[in-house]
Amino acid sequence: MHRYMRAIGFSRLKNRSEVNELLAYIIRNADEKKYTSIDDTDVMFAEYSREFARNVGIIVRGEYNEDNQFIFDYYFPYIKGIQISSYEDISIERHAEKESYAGVCDDIKVGVSLIFYLQNIISYLKIKNAGRLPIKGTSLILSGLSVDGRILLPIKKDEHDLRKIKKEKVNRSRLLTAAKQGDEQAMESLTLEDLDTYSSISRKILKQDVYTLVDSYFMPYGVECDQYSILGEIVDYEYVVNEMSKEKLCQMTINCNDLYFDVCINCADLVGEPEIGRRFKGVIWMQGMINFPD
Repeated sequence: MHRYMRAIGFSRLKNRSEVNELLAYIIRNADEKKYTSIDDTDVMFAEYSREFARNVGIIVRGEYNEDNQFIFDYYFPYIKGIQISSYEDISIERHAEKESYAGVCDDIKVGVSLIFYLQNIISYLKIKNAGRLPIKGTSLILSGLSVDGRILLPIKKDEHDLRKIKKEKVNRSRLLTAAKQGDEQAMESLTLEDLDTYSSISRKILKQDVYTLVDSYFMPYGVECDQYSILGEIVDYEYVVNEMSKEKLCQMTINCNDLYFDVCINCADLVGEPEIGRRFKGVIWMQGMINFPD
């Protein structure tokens, strides 16, 4: 069973037989069906999706054989994001073992190459088959599923602190953009800034808790390239219920290093009570939907 099925409210599935029954139900009662051909072959690739709570559901993918029968290939749970996370250029690569894709976005706000699991591959394959790649003017909507998270209290900031943080973010963004274009002075300034930050934290951490010093972070987690450990501010949240399993879920909009995305977690896996302004700390499986221009 997919590890992140519990994140959308299917924590009580016990075996492969129960999973197969659920997938058969999705294929019979899909909210949305999409089809396209694969490259220059006659293979018809298809996906069936079903929502079990607002913006949360399961996608089943496979292909049709010569007898027009759907052959199941794989499935995955998803959460649809509700706001644009980035306008940076995106590159897409196919996974080796099946017809699924990973996207890579170099957003300067994050500081690392952000790798995500592509949700809308049918749209991508249609554009690819039409010979329209590479395509400019795209935007990216990110989202994530989590099976382990906790709520932390915010760091107290006054108006002076907020203005200082905003100014520092603008300055760092300018330096990162210049460094990306090969500006050696900007690279040197960023290096010195990181050394100063490291030195400051090394002194303070002897007497203070690390989460009172680090407001947010976004870093790769484990060996899978699309999983991240995050700490970010809760901008909005709501509770929803899986209509089939009746399990309660929490959907949160997170601001992490000025990158906004939505996260869904089973309330049974969430420690603490979410509130706007508090922080979410956890491990997420990052997904993304690319908005292609018409």
